[in-house]
Amino acid sequence: MAGERSPEEIQRDIEQARAALAVAVDQLAERTSPKRVTNDVKQALVAKASTPQGKAVIGAAGALVLLLVVRRIRRH
Repeated sequence: MAGERSPEEIQRDIEQARAALAVAVDQLAERTSPKRVTNDVKQALVAKASTPQGKAVIGAAGALVLLLVVRRIRRH
């Protein structure tokens, strides 16, 4: 029959699919490794903190912490 494949063709297709799947799994493992994700987040935070808006937020948070510390000291 014209539409049927030989066992060798099926085996070859399985081996190609297995190799492609192995590559995809390796890529996913690299993209989602905890070390890489941590480094990516860290770089993004440093980049955002370097902007004028990021510096303003950090300054405001620092001022708020300082205010809370001073209030706590005065209460005691």
